Order: sequence, then structure tokens, then C-alpha cells
Amino acid sequence: MAKDKFRIDSHKLIFHPRRVADYLEGKNVYPIYMEISPVGSCNHRCIFCSVDFIGYQSRRLETGVLLDRLDELGRLGLKSVMYAGEGEPFLHKDMALIAQRSKAAGIDVAFTTNGVLMKPEIAEKVLPVTEWIKVSCNAGTPEAYEKIHGTKAEDFETVIENFKVANELRKKNNWSCTLGFQIVMLPMNVDNVVPLAERAREIGMDYLVVKPYMPHRDNAHHFEINYESLESVEKELERLNSDSFSVIYRAKAMQKWDRQEKTYDKCLALPFWSYIDAGGKVWGCSVYLEDENFLYGDIYEQTFEEIWEGEKRRKSLEYVKENLDISNCKYCCRMDEINRYLWDLKIPPEHVNFI
Repeated sequence: MAKDKFRIDSHKLIFHPRRVADYLEGKNVYPIYMEISPVGSCNHRCIFCSVDFIGYQSRRLETGVLLDRLDELGRLGLKSVMYAGEGEPFLHKDMALIAQRSKAAGIDVAFTTNGVLMKPEIAEKVLPVTEWIKVSCNAGTPEAYEKIHGTKAEDFETVIENFKVANELRKKNNWSCTLGFQIVMLPMNVDNVVPLAERAREIGMDYLVVKPYMPHRDNAHHFEINYESLESVEKELERLNSDSFSVIYRAKAMQKWDRQEKTYDKCLALPFWSYIDAGGKVWGCSVYLEDENFLYGDIYEQTFEEIWEGEKRRKSLEYVKENLDISNCKYCCRMDEINRYLWDLKIPPEHVNFI
């Protein structure tokens, strides 16, 4: 397959050696990366949604408070923010303003979205200040899209048209924002992966990510799928790779799903990232939303610095170190590769000095 130049199936903590060195010396490091959920509601009901257990709550972050926290986070050394979370980010009426303020604070901006609401007038505002936008599009035809996304079939072509125009806008204005699609490969959409890749390439997207199903322990849904048996799909996708388009087939993550094994005993990655939900609460891990053991604080009640330096976070990290059973975590969690890396640094194998 084409090279995964964005390291989507790996990790990027290796590019932050100073922060890692501070962590290894026992210092209280601030996050490099954060996920923020601007709203709790969503205009789709995807059958595989990993946060549906929260209940699509009708809540949204107050713009003024979030803007103040973004300025603070920039000063504290946050490098990047992805707007996604438990809802569809573009349901927030001030999403473009929030993206612009994030960039002004020195924070790189990204989105994961279903793309239906990213109309040209929104694209013109967010593309100049955004590093990448990844569209969750989990079917290659309107009929399959309707069933998998739990929405109307015509939303599929709306997404295709929105991002065709977004590509035209970035070319016209020489904006550098990377645009890509992503599909969660499920038993019912395996035959849609290639058609989606073809459509994504046709409208000028930079890539299509093909990733495994990653359910949460509290989800009502569970699909059985063996990715090793689907190697023919990976081979069929190879013909679509070009100098301007890549299919990033997440084989490493799929192997983790099939084998369901970890190479570390403790989660070490939490100091490097955090999550703010649509109610303003700051969490140590998005897999454990609503578990008080992972709640650090509330941006409506404290500054982020007070939260990050606070007693709740200290107790949470202690709980993770002493009591967390990582067998309850996702096998393909976002921090898995970082945990593997940090585990080797903290507990190195023999003969490491023979470089």
C-alpha cells in the first residue's frame, strides 16, 4: 500500500522529545493534543457509534468560555486540537469562529465530521485555519449510507458535493488543509470500501482511511468481523493509489482487533492528551467518559491550569497507575501505539545500549 505519511496507523509522540524527556523525569507535562466536543447532539445515528451510550445529549460548549480556555491552552503549550467528540462539531453555530481562535492561539486545528453541514460558506471560513479534515463516510452508495449512518440517503451525495467544492476552494486559494475520508469496515459495508475510495479519489480527496470497528464496552451494538480474512479488499484498493491519493489501510490496528492483545500492562499515555466534553468537563480518557475516576474538572468552574495541576487529576492518575484494568480498554484505542512506545522507554528490553 502507499506510504502512510501522516502516520495514522502509528503515532507521532516521537516528534516531541522534549515533552517526553520531561515526562520521563517525572515533571507534570501539559498535553500536546486535545479532543474537544463542541456539541453533544448529532444529526446522524451511525450503527457503530462508539459514544452512543452517552445518549446524544442536547448540550453545547459556551463560546466565550471555550475561547478563553483556548487562549490559555495555547499559552500552556497545547499543540493541536481535534473537534469531534460525542456529537457533530458543525452543529455548533460558532464552529468557524472557534477554529479561527484556536489557530490564533497557536494551536493546530483538525476536524472529524460527517460532512453534511460543511457547506461552502463554512468551508471558506475553516479551511484557511485548519490542518486536516477527516470525513466519517461509511458507505459507498446512498442506499448503504442511509442504513449505516441512520439518516436520509441523499446525505451521501450532499457530503460528496460539499467536499468536491472544498477541494476546489483550497486549490483556488492555495490553502494547505488536508482533506480525507474515513470508513469503519463492518460486515455490512465491506463491498462499499472500494466504491467509496473511487468516489473520494474522483473528487480530489488526499486519502481514504480504512479502519477497524472499535466498540466501547458500554455500546449495545457488537459486530463480529475478522480482518485477516479480508486481505483481498486491501489488495483491490492498491490500484487506486497515486501520487495525489492514498488508501491508508490500517492493517496494524486490524491485527490488534483480530488478536486482542496488548504489549504493556499500564496506560502511560494520559499526560500527553485530554478530552473536553460538550458539557465542559475535562477527562483523562474518552473511553471512560462518565467514569468519575477519569474526571479532572470543569472549564466553567476552573482554569485549565487549575484543573491540570489539581487534586482530582492527581488522584485520577494514581487510580490509573494502581487500579486500572487495561483489559477493559479498547484494543485499538487512540493511545495504544503511544503506550507501546512509552512502555519500551520506561521498561526497556536488554542490550539497549548497543545501538
